[in-house]
Amino acid sequence: MRIGHGYDAHRYEAGRRFVIGGVTVPSDFGMAAHSDGDVLAHALMDALLGAAGLPDIGKQFPDTDGEFKDISSMVLLQRTVEIIRRVGLEIEYVDCTVIAQAPKLSPYIEDMKKTLAENAGIKARQINVKATTEEKMGFTGSLEGIAAHAVCLLVERGRVLSSNGNF
Repeated sequence: MRIGHGYDAHRYEAGRRFVIGGVTVPSDFGMAAHSDGDVLAHALMDALLGAAGLPDIGKQFPDTDGEFKDISSMVLLQRTVEIIRRVGLEIEYVDCTVIAQAPKLSPYIEDMKKTLAENAGIKARQINVKATTEEKMGFTGSLEGIAAHAVCLLVERGRVLSSNGNF
């Protein structure tokens, strides 16, 4: 089994859609980014790639390539899952945390879980998404931007863990 961690952060930008976990959230601002700026999906992709021992999303999907301009991060997540499956790995479990002062994300958590699971080819019970604030501290607390962490557990194809942790 392999464990991976991913992190991403983006500045807020007025007039852009706020997309998080593949879900569009009503907001006056979104993320400044080459793609749709979905920090949660980006953190998840980096966790998956890291657990597989592969280069990060910046290498896989460079922001210097016009193909990825304004692309949906759900498309990139699907491609990332294809990459890790090609090297013989499957997602066992994912745990994610979004750090944002605003907008309030709790009403959208279940939709994020469902959307991420569908695009990662896993069941919703294999993913957890949480949201928190930094109590108005730091760049997320001062509404300069948003951040996300993701941790994943990958297993070799055909070696899924049982509920007691054994193969």
